Amino acid sequence: MRITNGMLVNNMVDNIGKNLIRLDKYQQQLATGKKIQVPSDDPVVASRALKLRTDVSKLDQFKKNIEDAKSWLEYTDSTLAQVGDVLHRARELSVEGANGTLTPEDMQIVKAEIIELKNALVHLSNSSYAGRYIFSGFSTDKKLLNEDGTFAIGINSAQNIKYEIGVGDDININVPGNDLFDPGGVSGAGEKGKLIQDMETLISALDVANSSGVGDALGLIDDNFNNLLMIRADVGARDNRLDLTLNRVDNDILNFSKLMSENEDADIAETIMRLSNEENVYRASLAGGARIIQPTLMDFLR
Repeated sequence: MRITNGMLVNNMVDNIGKNLIRLDKYQQQLATGKKIQVPSDDPVVASRALKLRTDVSKLDQFKKNIEDAKSWLEYTDSTLAQVGDVLHRARELSVEGANGTLTPEDMQIVKAEIIELKNALVHLSNSSYAGRYIFSGFSTDKKLLNEDGTFAIGINSAQNIKYEIGVGDDININVPGNDLFDPGGVSGAGEKGKLIQDMETLISALDVANSSGVGDALGLIDDNFNNLLMIRADVGARDNRLDLTLNRVDNDILNFSKLMSENEDADIAETIMRLSNEENVYRASLAGGARIIQPTLMDFLR
């Protein structure tokens, strides 16, 4: 086989190019800290990386959902606590009005405060979180109660807003308004729920200084207060579940991120060693190439 000078030069350039490609590979690994730059570098690593990144992305979204759900429930519980304060004060006033020691004038003073407490309940019924009314079920853009205490929208206990907090795992984050303001009832627009009606029953009894009627209304207030306690217990249970789920998701994110790092990240010490080796090979190939290109016709004529 005849070897020409052109063949020597072409082979030399081709080999130097291959050496430069290997050198560039390790330079890229060192610069990015990743084993591969494109899927063709290692299809198995690339496939595994895609799966792990997808899993971590899902977990990150679940964590955001959990944090948003917790904020909603915590705000709901805070609002329910304020409703409890209103009912507690209404009960205290009812006890005073039912003992038979107040004068009709005193009854009117108590009545005026109860009216304000009823108005406070209407205001609390329209509490909103991030621009969404928390007791309005699916109609988060609409108020639950009108100023007169009637329902502004039709609502029922089935209007549960659910957040996905895991694969096949969701949680109800809201308290439909009729559970609190009309327990056991079917609340239609324009109607008044049990809680507002009971407050008005108390107001009517105070208006006519009927101590016995105030005593009966006191029992109704107690029923509403007990219902409130059950609702708060349910909200607290859901919040505790979110805490446990958040801890699990945080651990999963940590574990999957570790697996992703082990799969993708380059071993820096090994990469530096390989880069140094390839650099030496590249320099040697350049030196060898210089010896091939150097001879000319004049060198042979001397």
